[in-house]
Amino acid sequence: MATFAAKELFMYKWGDNRRFNSYAGYIKRKFGGRVQKLTLDAGFTCPNRDGTISIGGCAYCNNDSFNPNYCTPNKSITQQLSEGIDFHNFRYRRVEKYLAYFQAFSNTYAPLPRLKELYGEALSHPKVNGLVVGTRPDCIDEEKLDYLAELAKEYYVSVEYGVESCYNRTLKRINRGHDFEKSVWAIEQTARRGLNVGAHFIIGLPGESRADLVSQTEIVSQLPLTTIKFHQLQIVRNTSFALEYEKTPEAFNFFGIDEYLELMVEIVERLTPSIVIERFTGEASPRTLIAPIWGKYRSDQLLQKFENLLEQKDTWQGKFFSS
Repeated sequence: MATFAAKELFMYKWGDNRRFNSYAGYIKRKFGGRVQKLTLDAGFTCPNRDGTISIGGCAYCNNDSFNPNYCTPNKSITQQLSEGIDFHNFRYRRVEKYLAYFQAFSNTYAPLPRLKELYGEALSHPKVNGLVVGTRPDCIDEEKLDYLAELAKEYYVSVEYGVESCYNRTLKRINRGHDFEKSVWAIEQTARRGLNVGAHFIIGLPGESRADLVSQTEIVSQLPLTTIKFHQLQIVRNTSFALEYEKTPEAFNFFGIDEYLELMVEIVERLTPSIVIERFTGEASPRTLIAPIWGKYRSDQLLQKFENLLEQKDTWQGKFFSS
């Protein structure tokens, strides 16, 4: 499973001594240094909001809960990129390369000519080395994927899908508007074209037990994913879940911090080592977050607690994975 490097550091399959296949390590190996994502809001909507599928949206979704202040659709892509670079240069002075991250809503939900215009504007920026496109699996088709595959011959391109759960009963419960089979199709079609493909999962959705969440890992590990994001269920304002929580809070069973991190250890131990883990937790804006309240922990502090827990248990990603 592992070998010793020249400096006698224990090296895991992914090429470093961290106990999970980290996104930071993946980026460093791919680009040779730090690369920063620049979040963009291109003014897209979603078929689960505009009436194509539904007008209610997903039960948990409020994009305002995570968009940075510089990121608004009334600014051009170029302006958002420039302001994002200024913002990150203040925080991370060593960053020289950036990825344009089309994040808000469904960023393939437009005719292909419009996508070419937006993506092209982003890639024309001299400091942008590639694209990360967040979208729904029912907002992609083969023509759009073929176009992205052409871009990938020259740039880094990743397509991130909101999957949220492998269980169709859960997807129906959260008004997702598609089934898990659609996610599998989109992921497989994307990977087949040599594109990087990511998936997003929410941990703690109503009706899912701890055993469900651990068992789901076996399904996830069989998908041809490059990266994965996990975050705890968060109830944020102006969502269907916020209204439901106000009326029937007992319908939700939130994890405490320690309980959540223990669960994530179980999940990571069973996850294939080949999938890069981009994050373990989410961090909604305090002005929108209703529950759970985990205090003043930042994501980096929770990550450190998680890594400490892996070390205490002498465990690592894929320790119990069986192909």
